[in-house]
Amino acid sequence: MPTYEYRCTKCGQHVEAVQSFTDDPLTECAVCGGELRKVFAPIGIVFKGSGFYKTDSRGTSSSRRAKDSKESRKESTKESTSSSSSSSTEKSNTEAKDSKIA
Repeated sequence: MPTYEYRCTKCGQHVEAVQSFTDDPLTECAVCGGELRKVFAPIGIVFKGSGFYKTDSRGTSSSRRAKDSKESRKESTKESTSSSSSSSTEKSNTEAKDSKIA
């Protein structure tokens, strides 16, 4: 069962109470009879690192992205190689024509 902390609005007294979720909250201070308010604190658990998001748990999509990026690099390398080889072929054809004319 959870422990709740209350603070009195009149005297500032702090009270901790172990209550079930179904129990009604405390409303009256035992010391002065003032109104009690729940004190909310940050949670005591922190998740650090990867693997806590929906997108982190899917290994296939990240490996797909890696494959796609590798393939795109290969294609760009092929294109640059083919464009450089075609330009060198054009140069040699031009040089051959020039030598025939002369």
